[in-house]
Amino acid sequence: MKSISSLKHQCACALIIVTASPLSHAQASAPALEEVIITAALMASDTYRVSTSTLGDAEKTLREAIHFEDLLTAIPNISASAGASRQRFFQIRGIGERSQFIEPINPSVVILQDGIDISGLGAALTTFDVAQIDVLRGPQGSLMGAGALAGLINVTTSTPTNKTEALVGFGIENYGGSRANIVANTGLTQTLSVRVAHQHYESNGWIDNTFLGANDTNHRDENTSRFSMRHDYGNDIIDVGVTRLDIDNGYDAFSLDNTRQTLSDEPGEDSLELTSAFLRWRHSGESIDSQLQLSSVDADSIYSYDEDWSFIGIRPFWEYSSFDAYERDIERTTIEWRLSPSESNKADWIVGLYGREDSESLARDYTYLESPFDSKNDSDTWAAFGQVSTPVSSTINVTIGGRFERREVDYRDSANVAEQFSDQYWTGNASLEWRMSTEQSFYATLARGVRAGGVNASLSSTLLALSSEIDVTPYASRTRFNEETVLNKEFGWRLRSSDGRLRAALAVFTMDRNDQQVKGSLVIPRADGSTSFTDFTDNAATGTNRGLELTVDWLTSEKLTLNLALGRLDANFDNYINVDGTRLSGRDQPQAPAWQYRMNASWKLSTNLMASIETTGRDAFYLSDRHDLQSPKAEMLNANILWANGAWSLNVWGRNLSDELTVTRGFGTFGNDPRKEYALEPYYQFGEPRTVGATVSYRFGE
Repeated sequence: MKSISSLKHQCACALIIVTASPLSHAQASAPALEEVIITAALMASDTYRVSTSTLGDAEKTLREAIHFEDLLTAIPNISASAGASRQRFFQIRGIGERSQFIEPINPSVVILQDGIDISGLGAALTTFDVAQIDVLRGPQGSLMGAGALAGLINVTTSTPTNKTEALVGFGIENYGGSRANIVANTGLTQTLSVRVAHQHYESNGWIDNTFLGANDTNHRDENTSRFSMRHDYGNDIIDVGVTRLDIDNGYDAFSLDNTRQTLSDEPGEDSLELTSAFLRWRHSGESIDSQLQLSSVDADSIYSYDEDWSFIGIRPFWEYSSFDAYERDIERTTIEWRLSPSESNKADWIVGLYGREDSESLARDYTYLESPFDSKNDSDTWAAFGQVSTPVSSTINVTIGGRFERREVDYRDSANVAEQFSDQYWTGNASLEWRMSTEQSFYATLARGVRAGGVNASLSSTLLALSSEIDVTPYASRTRFNEETVLNKEFGWRLRSSDGRLRAALAVFTMDRNDQQVKGSLVIPRADGSTSFTDFTDNAATGTNRGLELTVDWLTSEKLTLNLALGRLDANFDNYINVDGTRLSGRDQPQAPAWQYRMNASWKLSTNLMASIETTGRDAFYLSDRHDLQSPKAEMLNANILWANGAWSLNVWGRNLSDELTVTRGFGTFGNDPRKEYALEPYYQFGEPRTVGATVSYRFGE
């Protein structure tokens, strides 16, 4: 295995995350790095005591990102898994979900979009008309309670302004990819402004279904529409935002031959119709500021697949044929009220109340079920939170925050599983910040995070259905799982040079996991040679995730910007025996690559021309704790050339130019090929191959 230092030496061309807009680099010299403001934190000063990464226009333009998955490798110690049309299940520091079938998700990574909780809906993270994406690593319990155990992904869409302008854009790429978008912004009055934006993106995908003779069974067809309005009248600001997503993607990703050629006769789909909305009122008083936000989410999704990955007749008398489909409806309403001081006195503080109603309905239609399965999970959450930061000397600040919440859950399904329970959770943090000078500071943070417990409904229903075929006794105690807690100990250092040309941040952490929630699976052969495969959540005894994150931004001159981002992670099970009785103590946790890096260089070649090149890499990692299958080590190259002249701009770009073979999901505990008499073998879903394209845009107005 290569060490990080040797990788840095081999890639001495030095690469970087550019935090300023690429157009601003093309049009004017930048005397200093643009200041990054983290909008997701509970308090503005949290930026100095949390490990964070921020992505903006530069990263999106370099890769012409359509979805957050296109940006993942720019962020240290974050990964994702697919088993769907997109990598939409995220892990931070090796902690996070990898899939969803029957069970409702209790997230380890919270996803916010303009303050709207869209956790569990990773397909919704399209990047069109997004101003900024912040990733906060480590427990964010004071901010989001029993959910942000590993961290938080925060998306901020563009805010309307009084400027009257419009932008239209078009793009093409290989694999039949194309995009078209339009943005319009105007001020209706001196205090009222509106913004509308729409994008359509489609691609055939990179799968050929040789049985059907089609190249679009794993296609992408994604529409993103946004409307926002701001009424700013002095001491009061009212923001309204609505996002509508219509995603109609195909899902035909697994091949019996482990290639990008499939044999499915019934390709599946991975679709999402989502409408989210928020109303935010911010009032600036003489002594206290108030913020009230109401938000709602209504999401309908279909996730289906050809379970046998083949066709009738592939191996007569050995074959089986089955199809599995999950239709899910999620309705979520939240309200949050915050109070904070209007002026910055010695002590900075914030207090608030939070409420959320969740309703999730599922209908499953599966070949091997006698009748369709349905379930409904309702939960109500109420929380109170607060945080205070105060100086104890001229250079040292102390911050303490906490959150207490109560959650009531009512689950019931057609398999006669019914559970009603309520839990109380507490989360919090304490930090010590030492500002050595205006350029350097250190911090030490202790934070407690929680992931809520729940019901293994799919396991319960499987045990009921197969009670005559297996001994259910070893699994009976696993129909419920307990909450997981994490204690994060983190030390950090931040530097910003006096001239603003150099910025660096280092975080070193240890996360102690107790009652660690892990994904198990029950694999039972059926009489016809097929396999019943049931996912469920189990509790390991303990686990430890430790490592570091380092970022460096350096504006070497008006023409060259460099950046380095490194992640190091050592995530192990301390004490864990899985459902099969296999002892995994000491083994690496899944989705936890030991190292990751990103290096990028951006050159301003002329007044109108800019070029960027970046390389990213990560170590191999286990895809599951159920088997020994790994996603191999991967090092990829991305680049773009951006030309901007007046209202016109042209971006020629490429992702994964080295055509690295990457794996986004894998199975290793069953056989699915009747031609091999269902011999046990690994199966992989592959990531994006070399993708190149060009986009052109024209801006109207001021």
